[in-house]
Amino acid sequence: MAAFVQGGITQPPNSTVYVKNLEEGIKIDDLKEALTEIFSEYGTVIDLIAKKNIRARGQAFVVFDDVESAERAIKEVQGFELFEKPMLLDYAKTRSDATVQKDGGEEEFELHKRRRLAEKERKQAQQAAEEQKKLKRPAIPTAADAASSARPAKAARGAGLKSSNPAAGAVVPDEYLPPNKILFVQNLPEDYDVDGLTQIFGRFEGFREVRLVPTRKGIAFVEYEAEAGAISAKESTSGMGLGAESKAIKVTYQRQ
Repeated sequence: MAAFVQGGITQPPNSTVYVKNLEEGIKIDDLKEALTEIFSEYGTVIDLIAKKNIRARGQAFVVFDDVESAERAIKEVQGFELFEKPMLLDYAKTRSDATVQKDGGEEEFELHKRRRLAEKERKQAQQAAEEQKKLKRPAIPTAADAASSARPAKAARGAGLKSSNPAAGAVVPDEYLPPNKILFVQNLPEDYDVDGLTQIFGRFEGFREVRLVPTRKGIAFVEYEAEAGAISAKESTSGMGLGAESKAIKVTYQRQ
């Protein structure tokens, strides 16, 4: 550790410390070992999360057993250098899984996971929608375009044919649809009926009904009273193998 740099606190105190500006070239195991050694001096560390995917690089979450330990760590470690980069510390925006499981029990932990999953899927849906808008956004017209539009139009060869441009018909993929209370189930074995599917999906909170489509085999809709039940069911059943061949089913949210 070397020079001290003052950081800014933007979140209310809690037992999880958010660390950023970490050296991205260090192996995750080495980074976690170093962070554990540093922060263990300020209290009991019950969890430490650091990942190597692009969006999570240079960041970590240190979960303490109590808020006081997190406060001491932020006060003492803020801005000190690790691998020649000053660490910037703040409190995490949300409670960690380890904290919820310790303080709230299994029932609250399961609810916390469903909410976190729903938020993740909403962000994915929002990101997919933004990418779709970019694909559809028209290009900025140039001077050459303006001159071309001023000339008399000629009938284009193949006029009336459907465009082969994938952006023209871009839609949000099924996997990124935002959560809602109705699931769309595909790739079902032909011998599965309402009773068989009810045994699978009826064990989740707020189950209402299974609806088959008479004119199409292999698909069904499963409805719940609220998003929470649908989220839990989707998380637990997506990719489940059914039938003699253990055919993997596809479970997504119904397209609105």
